[in-house]
Amino acid sequence: MPRLLLTLLALLLLPPPASGLSEDAPFVVTPDNLTLEMLKLANVGPNDYLVDLGSGDGRIVIVAAKRFGARGLGVEIVPNLVKKSRESAKAAGVADRAEFREEDLFETDLSKATVVTLYLLPEVNLQLRPKLLKLKPGTRIVSHDWDMGDWKPERTIEVDAPDKTIGREKKSRSHLWVVR
Repeated sequence: MPRLLLTLLALLLLPPPASGLSEDAPFVVTPDNLTLEMLKLANVGPNDYLVDLGSGDGRIVIVAAKRFGARGLGVEIVPNLVKKSRESAKAAGVADRAEFREEDLFETDLSKATVVTLYLLPEVNLQLRPKLLKLKPGTRIVSHDWDMGDWKPERTIEVDAPDKTIGREKKSRSHLWVVR
C-alpha cells in the first residue's frame, strides 16, 4: 500500500504537461517497450478492434495498427493530444486504421471493442469496471500499472522501464483480464 500512496503523491506533484491535463488522469507516456508488451499480452491481431481509453499521444493505437494490423480508436479529452495522434497516425501510414476522438471516455461506445487498453488512475479503472464487465465475452482488457480491485487479472507481466517518469521503481506492470 505505501508504494501506491507514493505513486499517487508523485502524480499529484507532477507539473502539467504542455498539452494540459484531463479531468480523470494526467497524461503520462507509456514507455514504448511496455506498449509493445501490452499488445502482445492481449494477443492483438489483424481481426481486432482496439479501444484505448485516455489515449494520450496515440502510440498504443498506432502500434496496434502498424505492427499488428489491428484497427483502433483512441479516446482522449485533451484536444492537442488528439490532434497530435491524428498527425502521428498519418505519418505512420495507418490513418485509415487508427481513429482518434476528443471524447469523454465514460461516454465512449465500447461495443465494437475486442481489446480495451488503459493507463488510468485506480479510481477511474474502478469506475469503468462495470462497463468493461458488460462487454462481449472474450474481450481483452489490458491496464498499465493499475488493477481493477477485486477483479483479479488472468495474467500480469513486469517490464523494465528505465525512462519511467513517475515512481521510484523503473519497472511497469501490465495486467490482462478477459471478459467471461
